Amino acid sequence: MRQTSLALQVETKGRGFYEITRGLAQFVSNAGMAEGLLTVFCRHTSASLLIQENADPTVLRDLEAVFSKLAPEGAPYLHDTEGADDMPAHIRAALTQTQLSIPLIDGALALGTWQGVFLFEHRFRPHVRQIALHLIGA
Repeated sequence: MRQTSLALQVETKGRGFYEITRGLAQFVSNAGMAEGLLTVFCRHTSASLLIQENADPTVLRDLEAVFSKLAPEGAPYLHDTEGADDMPAHIRAALTQTQLSIPLIDGALALGTWQGVFLFEHRFRPHVRQIALHLIGA
């Protein structure tokens, strides 16, 4: 068994979805392993990770619309330290995932045909997000 890790930086321009599939595939390719498990971990409480369709952009627009209704700005939240999008960002992160596990089979991520991995930025202003990657395998 071998293992390797990397901190992937993702620069966001504000709220939205940022596909990171290529960066993950490059990390896996550079590791030179054939079988294993990739752990992807978002090191933030106001951003998260999703595996979602990457072919039709209307899927992401619909997801954003749903999350805007589930965690609206302007609700009477107690926590608003960093502005109106602060608590909604935490709610969005709580409803999604901060960690994903993706199998590595025959040297490639075992994602489905239409699946992509996305950083889901929940804040309005730009951020540099840290995504910890850890691959274990052979």
